[in-house]
Amino acid sequence: LHLFTESRVRIVVVCREIRQKLMITESRRILIQNEAEGTALITMRQSPAQFVAFEGRADSLASSIGLSPDDLDPDLPIVYGSTGIWTLLVPVKRLEAFTRMAPDNNRFPEILQQMPRASVHPFCLETYDAAAHMHARHFSSPFSGTTEDPVTGTASGVMGAYYARYIRQSAARPLQLVVEQGHEIGREGRVHVSVTPSGDTYEVEISGSGVYVADIEVQAGDP
Repeated sequence: LHLFTESRVRIVVVCREIRQKLMITESRRILIQNEAEGTALITMRQSPAQFVAFEGRADSLASSIGLSPDDLDPDLPIVYGSTGIWTLLVPVKRLEAFTRMAPDNNRFPEILQQMPRASVHPFCLETYDAAAHMHARHFSSPFSGTTEDPVTGTASGVMGAYYARYIRQSAARPLQLVVEQGHEIGREGRVHVSVTPSGDTYEVEISGSGVYVADIEVQAGDP
């Protein structure tokens, strides 16, 4: 989870609340509700969605994740998207292409010249789970120190806003979506995404199960 805070506020990672077995913990952006022993349903409100058109070369982008240009979906746009962190949303035609992906993360900055520190998030509308709406993988920026994230809350949220803007454009009421991820690396998970139109953008909330891992305390001081 990405926590948003102000100066002079002490943060305790939300998993502490799970260990202490509080039934509900709510703040401006995060809601925690107990489920089974040791687990909780965590809901986080993200920042309003933003999109910027990708102006780079689609063929270079495809090759950087081990695909050909023919694997990309020509009916949907490639765009940078953010509900707090920028990622490049890359529509792919078929689910089978995801098993062939082999990212060369070090090439991303030269291809993503508008936002060279962005990650790359290919997705498609075919899914393993019949209850899911989209399938994805998340390839990290080389500046992050990781190669792939198994399940990505921030990217799932902006995928939901993408779905509302470019796929279900007529949707006037909130959309309830499920995004699946992580199957190809043996760490599958699902993120529930709620998307509500708000003027010319979208308000996004993501939900998923959390388990206690460790306590971390962060002291936020003056900038």
